[in-house]
Amino acid sequence: MAIAEAGISPKPAALGARTLCEALTLTAGERGDQTALRTPDDSPTLTYAETMERVEALAAGLYGLGVRRGHTVGLMLTNRPAFHMFDAAAMMLGACPFSVYNTNPPEAIAYVTGDAGNDVVITEQQFVETIRAAGTAKTIVSIDGGGDLGIGDLVAKGPDGFDLEAQWRAVEPTDLLTLIYTSGTTGPPKGVEITHANMMAELNGVHEAVGCLTTGGRQVSFLPAAHIADRWASHYSAFMSYGATVTSIKSLPDLFEVVAQVRPTVFGAVPRVWEKLKAGLESRGVTKDTPGDQVKQMLGLENVEWFVIGAAPTPVEVLEFYEALGIRICEVWGMSETSCVATTNTPADWRPGSVGKPIAGQELKIADDGELLTRGSLNMRGYRNQPEKTAETIDPDGWLHTGDIAKVDEDGFWWIVDRKKELIINAAGKNMSPANIESHLKAAGPMIGQAIVIGDRRPYNVALLVLDPDANRDGDVRGRVQAEVDAANAKLSRVEQIKRFAILEDEWLPGGDELTPTMKLKRKPINEKYAEAIEDLYK
Repeated sequence: MAIAEAGISPKPAALGARTLCEALTLTAGERGDQTALRTPDDSPTLTYAETMERVEALAAGLYGLGVRRGHTVGLMLTNRPAFHMFDAAAMMLGACPFSVYNTNPPEAIAYVTGDAGNDVVITEQQFVETIRAAGTAKTIVSIDGGGDLGIGDLVAKGPDGFDLEAQWRAVEPTDLLTLIYTSGTTGPPKGVEITHANMMAELNGVHEAVGCLTTGGRQVSFLPAAHIADRWASHYSAFMSYGATVTSIKSLPDLFEVVAQVRPTVFGAVPRVWEKLKAGLESRGVTKDTPGDQVKQMLGLENVEWFVIGAAPTPVEVLEFYEALGIRICEVWGMSETSCVATTNTPADWRPGSVGKPIAGQELKIADDGELLTRGSLNMRGYRNQPEKTAETIDPDGWLHTGDIAKVDEDGFWWIVDRKKELIINAAGKNMSPANIESHLKAAGPMIGQAIVIGDRRPYNVALLVLDPDANRDGDVRGRVQAEVDAANAKLSRVEQIKRFAILEDEWLPGGDELTPTMKLKRKPINEKYAEAIEDLYK
């Protein structure tokens, strides 16, 4: 089908590459004078030509340290241009760069780097002592001091006559591109092995599915680089393939101030970000009847080609609020094991509440017990050093068992019901989705920041609630929280409703006892830590 007939934007040349090494080379070759990487205050700001000069120098230095094709290189960095350059430098050698969550304690770093088997870690001064305490890195390169080597020291190790082109041309599509360590909600993290071929299939599948993505745009990088979402969206897609200008920000509270500056062409976030923005807009008097163009202009979102949401369930009323303002947020579904997005709604094919349709090259089906299975070119190579876990997850016919309960409608839109192991089955035998109930609680207003619903084998549902850090705590806090619980209950069936709740004084932070670094609930640890508070709700 011709592009004009299909309504698909022309593919960037990079999407025809065999590997991400070739993709980056093609993109940089076309856009030498365009800004590639920057910070909000332009310290630094680098063109594609300048970026590739640095990538080559860093790659030569890593080569001088002994990094070769098939080796692993650890990265523990905040969102900054240096991440993109160091990751690319290792990749161009045929090595496998991977990221470590910045909130990880030494024990977790020791486990991940021990599993990855890397000798080199690239970091910044604030994390050096934590990495030293982990005790697994032979060489710590710190970009701002405190490590075994600085950037100048590393570059000085580059051998004379180093040939970067010869290095990246030797890389094969089946070589490892990166490791994504899962958040570990049910045990130690597993290293998801993603190849160059996996990510090239991801990029091509999304381009064909979404249809409206163009080159040379602008994106904001703010999610952790250790998570598949930012690695795909900001790094492999925006920077390496679409030739976008990527602005990195370190502080999530600054997000929408930076968005207003950047005026991005693609923008995505987890549901909590969209929910908090909705509450903020409503507090300023914005309703569904407010002219959408004014709101988009105010937020800096008037140029966005594709709005994305994923990683957790989103209440339909949140999507409908933005839709009324002309902001069509496309819910996606995927996981690290599927190289990120496996299904997506699109601006032209959208059904709120669903996760859309499979992207090209990926099959979906439902097992007898309701579990979603998927097969195709997006499926990971396997879990690093865990053949038994790999065999449990990918069956002999190539179907990856996702752990999600799903359904599909008559028009081919897929719907995620819940996690297979997280369904609440109450004392009367009723099956419920805690994630669905929790999303209604968090979307009901500005007070509730985090929520966990308990009710498995119990007579009714209760909830532990944590106030949003930005919530107004003056006056009748419990009364305002009760009003939000009542509003959420009004959208739930009687059996799903919250009968009692406790407001916790604790703050739940990403990477802490209660949340993974990507803000997923650690249900078992929470139940254990707050067992007394839970039992009090059933007295």
